[in-house]
Formats: sequence, C-alpha cells, structure tokens
Amino acid sequence: METSVPATYLQLIRTAWTYISTGALRRLMWMRKGPVIAALYPVGMLILQLLIAVGLGAVPHALLSGFGKIDALVGYLAWGVIIVAVLRWFKSKDNKFFAYYLVHDYAFSARWRGANPEALETRMTTLADTIAAALTADVDEVLILGHSSGAHLAVSILADIMRSGRVPAGGPKLAFSSLGQVVPMMSFLPDAGRLCGDLAYLSTADNFTWIDVTAPGDGCAFAMCDPVAASGVSPADQKWPLIISAAFTKSLQPATWKALRWRFFRLHFQYLCALDRPKDYDYFQITAGPMTLADRYAGRPPSKSRIDMVASKYTSVTS
Repeated sequence: METSVPATYLQLIRTAWTYISTGALRRLMWMRKGPVIAALYPVGMLILQLLIAVGLGAVPHALLSGFGKIDALVGYLAWGVIIVAVLRWFKSKDNKFFAYYLVHDYAFSARWRGANPEALETRMTTLADTIAAALTADVDEVLILGHSSGAHLAVSILADIMRSGRVPAGGPKLAFSSLGQVVPMMSFLPDAGRLCGDLAYLSTADNFTWIDVTAPGDGCAFAMCDPVAASGVSPADQKWPLIISAAFTKSLQPATWKALRWRFFRLHFQYLCALDRPKDYDYFQITAGPMTLADRYAGRPPSKSRIDMVASKYTSVTS
C-alpha cells in the first residue's frame, strides 16, 4: 500500500479491467449491489480527485496562456505542479476517504486473478502453525474469526490444517465465524481454484462449526449470501456455513443506527463492536462467554433471507 500516486491509478485501471473483462463484476451484482457499489466507490473517488486536481491546475494556466509563449509555459508548469500537489494532498488524507486503501485491497486480489501469491501463502502457513499449536492446548475451544477479506484467508488456512490432519481427536473444539465476509470478491475470479476447493472442503467438515454472520444493513459485505453456494462449489452433503443475520437494525438502538447508517466503513466493523440489544449475534458473548460456538448455535436454523444462488462463472477447484 506504499505505492506512488501514478502507480495507484495504474492499479485502478488494471483492477477494473480484471473484474469487468472476466464477467466477475456483473455476476457479483446479481447477488448484492451494495458491496459492488462499495467496490466502485474508490474508482469514482479517485477519478473525482483527479478531476479536481486538473480543474484547479487549469486556473493559472488559463490566466497566463494569453500573455505569450513564456507565460504559457509557466502556466503549464504551474498546472502540473498543482495537479501533483493536490493529488498528494488527497493521498495524505486517505484515512478519511479510504480510496487508496480500497484500491490497493482490491488490486491485491485482482493482480493474481484470485490466486494467492507465494508471500501470502507463507504468512498463511505461519498462521496455520499458530492455530495448530493452539489445538494441542488444554482448552475447550479454538475459535477463529475472519472479518471482511480475512474470511477467505481463514477458510484456506483452516482447510490446510484439516487436510494435514492437525486437528487432534479429543482435542479442543474447532470453530470458525466469518464476519461481514466478501468471499465472492475473490472466489469469482478465474484463478481462485484454491479458494473454491477450500470452500467446498470446509463446507462438509466434521467436528467443526462454521457460522457466517452478516447484516443486510452492511453495504460493504455480501449480506446473507452463502459463500459456498454462490461460488458454485456446494457439495451434495454441504453442512456449513450456518448463515445468520447480525440484524443491526434491531440490535442497535434507533439513535445508534441513525448515527451509523450512512457511515458505511464504520458500520462494516460493527461486527467487532458492542451492540445495544444483541439478539442472535454478539461479538463479546461469543468470544468471552462460557459457551462454545457449536453450543450457542445448536439447532439454530439459517436465516430465512439466506441467498444460495449460484452466481460464479468459474467453479473449478484445486486442493
């Protein structure tokens, strides 16, 4: 994420082309328009920033261009300097705009068209070793939480642990909760066979619990979408994930909901924050309460608004 301004705009073009040319963008919109609009936000914001920079730079150029060649040259130089300065200012304020942050995030997935680069696989192996070590400890449960893009990383890490036989019989219960997941942004890309295979594998795992929590009010997540079914890799004996709603509109006080409703990125992190009147989902009860994830959701049916349509064009799997 420490690239230059021109490099970020180049990433923007390359990423947009990947999602459009592969048909992934169109298919993502079949399920939920909210996260696609959120994905298009940094595109529009960066274009707007560029137009503002060009517009501000045009003022001194227009004022000087009518006074002779030398003045016109100075005007062009001033135009270039102002464009660079304005774009750099916008980048320095990205903790408020999130445009660069999101472009870099999406570009990372799109660059390898859904595959994992070697450096990422190395980090995932380290995380897998940490989780495997925890599964040998004297505890009741090892609970993995994957928020947003972290959800699809957790899927692959857990699948690796299970395939390698590192979940000991009689050991702690293994549980996973994906929160505000955006799995389709990755699994719908042409070379996401590794992730698709891991989704299919994890969906039938025994001695394991997977709860997927999203909220329809979260415009940055694929709310209520079954990531396994949407990716077109549902086995006949699929058991996971159990899809439930965080129901922000009901679990937050009206005043809290009003304050957060249009703060899209802040709302996307509400899964990790306290709720005024929690219902099915509460982060702190799950992570610090006395019940395991399996016990807490035992017998709980999936939310009625669950979306299990097959939307991905690329359904090849690798293991």
